[in-house]
Amino acid sequence: MIKINFEGKELKVKEGTRVIDLIPTEEKCKHCVCRIGVQVKELNYVLGDRNDGMTVSLLDLDNAESGKAYEATLRYVIAMAFRNLYPDVKIRFSYNVSRSIFCQVLNKNFNISKASKPLTEEVDRIIKANLPIDRITISTEKAQEIYEKSNLSDKMDILQYRPEKYVHLYKCGDYYNYMHSYMLPSTGCIHQYVLRPYSPGLIIQYPRYELNATIPDFVEESTYGRTLQREYQWSKAVNTQTIAQINHRVENNPLEFVQMCEAKHNKMLAELGSLIESDISNLRLIAIAGPSSSGKTTFCNRLKIELLSRGINPVTISMDDYYLEKPELCKLQNTTMDKLDLEHINCLDIEQFNKDLFDLINGEGVTLPRFNFVSGKREQGKTIKVDMHSPIIIEGIHALNEKLTSSIPKHQKFKIYIAPQVQINIDDHSPLNTTDMRLIRRIVRDMQYRNCPASDTIDMWQSVRQGEFKWIYPNQEGANYVFNSSLSYEFCVLRKLALPALQKISYTDPQFLVANRLIKYLKYFKSIEDESIIPCNSLLREFIGGSCFKL
Repeated sequence: MIKINFEGKELKVKEGTRVIDLIPTEEKCKHCVCRIGVQVKELNYVLGDRNDGMTVSLLDLDNAESGKAYEATLRYVIAMAFRNLYPDVKIRFSYNVSRSIFCQVLNKNFNISKASKPLTEEVDRIIKANLPIDRITISTEKAQEIYEKSNLSDKMDILQYRPEKYVHLYKCGDYYNYMHSYMLPSTGCIHQYVLRPYSPGLIIQYPRYELNATIPDFVEESTYGRTLQREYQWSKAVNTQTIAQINHRVENNPLEFVQMCEAKHNKMLAELGSLIESDISNLRLIAIAGPSSSGKTTFCNRLKIELLSRGINPVTISMDDYYLEKPELCKLQNTTMDKLDLEHINCLDIEQFNKDLFDLINGEGVTLPRFNFVSGKREQGKTIKVDMHSPIIIEGIHALNEKLTSSIPKHQKFKIYIAPQVQINIDDHSPLNTTDMRLIRRIVRDMQYRNCPASDTIDMWQSVRQGEFKWIYPNQEGANYVFNSSLSYEFCVLRKLALPALQKISYTDPQFLVANRLIKYLKYFKSIEDESIIPCNSLLREFIGGSCFKL
């Protein structure tokens, strides 16, 4: 017998008891995963002597890890429904606009619109049946047999890069699959979802933990959506849609692969230059924003060079110099210094910023402020004057917010949203998360430039994400151009820097869960060992070092 604290009650339970066995029957489908000590586990987790004296608590859909498990289980159920109705049809999941999943049928001439109704009915049937989903561990050879029998060649492709000699699978009746995620204990734990046709496939929506477990309204984000579609078409054309395909590129010719990805960025920069040049007589302000670790600093430098090559001489103004001093911020936010929201738009002197922009655009000389982050005070900076052929570049979290530049007419502004829009899958049923790509970038950058361990970066990440949802994402659809800063080869470079740092995080550390998730797919990538083949002006240099720009 072992002692645990379960949901505030002291219990003695037999070793081998599953967490789900402690939950009343009528509540078994109300919870997603559990926390044992500092770790998150599935509800089918078997308690042993290593858990003696630990606290066990149940987690619902207002928890981030619960949300991931719910979304993975929904993909599992939908893939199972396809297998049941259309066993010869191959599908691929990817993350899409409006916090949703996109499901595409890879077979030609399959009418996905006609299939949506029977699919929904089959998904509902599977959910209503409340079928148990059991995790099993088998040999790699046995997994290959199962995948071959199930016509899952994509999963067979990735197995060759798995360092372990065993494989985890999830079994539901006679259906086997693996979603590279924690899972819910049964199909009946799926309570809400939306599945509807969205050319050329299906949009799948699910409850979001950051929205109090509600399904958000689907918002048609045309600018952002076109960028995702463009990345999909490019990765399909050059065969970089899966980790296995990327590894083949690395094995065959890593230099060619790196240059091919960099050429995509060069092409987008040239497009941007042409767009700005075509309207340069009207444009006075270029505003650039994007979430953390998107490569904004290097992008700004490269865009400036692109414009210079066209005879356009941009001037860059730092929004950071317009920070208000902390005592004034405390009054504005009606709080104490330790509770300041330093990402709030009112941290900037909006009135002064608008006035300075207006005066510069209208030919006046302006003495810019300079914020001293050591003293926390604003000082007098340099005096500049901008001619009518020199657009002003601003970059920052609030750059696309109209409130920040309200003194400038909209037709005089060109807004750029930058973020990595990766469209890479571990296999057809398991897409990589764009947010995880940025987190890995930031982990590597923080180690390189800030002597900050991976655990500290992981700790602050949720706060960073909250700021992005509040201040960046609501303004992205107003952008004139979305620059996709992802590089298909980058995981092959980041891997060798990030993996050792993540592997230092102990099983008992609260950051282990996130670290382990990142390790699980980073380990599949082949390494690019020769960093000299990466151009010095690459956006990736912003994170790994060696940039020709002063960062």
